[in-house]
Amino acid sequence: MKTINNPVNSDRPLPKILEGIQLGDRPEVIHNRFCGDSAELPPDAVAVYDVIVGAEILEDYPRMRAGLDWFRKYFPAEYMVLLD
Repeated sequence: MKTINNPVNSDRPLPKILEGIQLGDRPEVIHNRFCGDSAELPPDAVAVYDVIVGAEILEDYPRMRAGLDWFRKYFPAEYMVLLD
């Protein structure tokens, strides 16, 4: 996975799937689409979450898998709430 600079957290590289995507500037509460549980995410994780959901809709499974792998690595608890 190629990484790009992360303006939110320099210790957490952004995945290649976010190249060209503008990040927000504040955390957001994201709700699980199926059960309603929620988790607060920083802007980089919100962007990855959005790409995962979009890739799923478009059936772009390599992009979806890359996002899921990144999410599991850096946000395992939130992954279990939002994406598992």
